[in-house]
Amino acid sequence: QVDVAAMVQLFGYVDVTDTGFIVAVLSIAFNPLFWNVVARWEHRTRALSQVFGSPHAACYCLGAAILVLNCVRSHCFTEAMKSQPKLEGWDCHWTYYSGLAISAIGTLFVISSFLALGFTGTFLGDYFGILMEEKVTSFPFSVLDNPMYWGSTAIYLGWSLMHASPAGLLLTAVVAISYTIAVLYEG
Repeated sequence: QVDVAAMVQLFGYVDVTDTGFIVAVLSIAFNPLFWNVVARWEHRTRALSQVFGSPHAACYCLGAAILVLNCVRSHCFTEAMKSQPKLEGWDCHWTYYSGLAISAIGTLFVISSFLALGFTGTFLGDYFGILMEEKVTSFPFSVLDNPMYWGSTAIYLGWSLMHASPAGLLLTAVVAISYTIAVLYEG
């Protein structure tokens, strides 16, 4: 049997009806939905490539839009955490530095993924007909499938721990669920 007492206690610290929390959930869910719908639409129609004059220009514009949306998501995530109570027992050096370490590992995965894939590889270039010479199997892909998604999730987890935020932990779970659905959809 599963002891749900800890989860019930955690939910006692989170107001899921708070407007900021709801906006954060919506922004987290919207991002992968947006880029998957737009990329598949481009793959079927080549409309963005025609509008922007080339597949590369269209891919760079989509990548820029994704980066802006990620900044909005991170801002909403942070504001939702700040508007909710901290878990006082976690507001200590040990939790802060654990969160910092988890965020650093996540950042390593995100940055190394980007360096291995390049801009167009990271931002759905294959849907624009921009294909890589071969599948990337070097680090971090040699140790983890979808390292950009799981690195990003780790960053949010670390950020939540650094702020001793139960709301952040719940939002991190939403990030993980959104990415899991995206992986299933993309696969």
